[in-house]
Amino acid sequence: MAPVAQQLGAVTVLVRDYDDALAHYCDDLGFELVEDTDLGGGRRWVRVAPRGSVGATLLLARAATPEQEAAVGNQTGGRVAFFLQTDDFWRDHARYEAAGVRFLEAPRDEPYGVVAVFEDAHGLTWDLIQPRSTS
Repeated sequence: MAPVAQQLGAVTVLVRDYDDALAHYCDDLGFELVEDTDLGGGRRWVRVAPRGSVGATLLLARAATPEQEAAVGNQTGGRVAFFLQTDDFWRDHARYEAAGVRFLEAPRDEPYGVVAVFEDAHGLTWDLIQPRSTS
């Protein structure tokens, strides 16, 4: 069987408003706007990613039904939704705190790295993590 080449291209995050979501991810968290394409009818294809990232993007999708609206911020049933890896935990932690990002716990040292859980503007929880060096 021939090897399969796949990669995760995007992950959908339900949001209430495109522009509010862009302000949060790009201004507060320092992500880059990758794409913002008007699809007509008030719909947009909006993708953001952490600066310097070469992996998947977040697709910011405006909730369009009552069911989707109810799921904003609870897409993972209360579990941590995303794991944002950094090369400098303390730099990013200080930047996020200065931007008003709400951390749900104090930073902690774990066998796998330094980590703290924060909540984004939509109620999703994230781990900000600086992995331990494996070398």
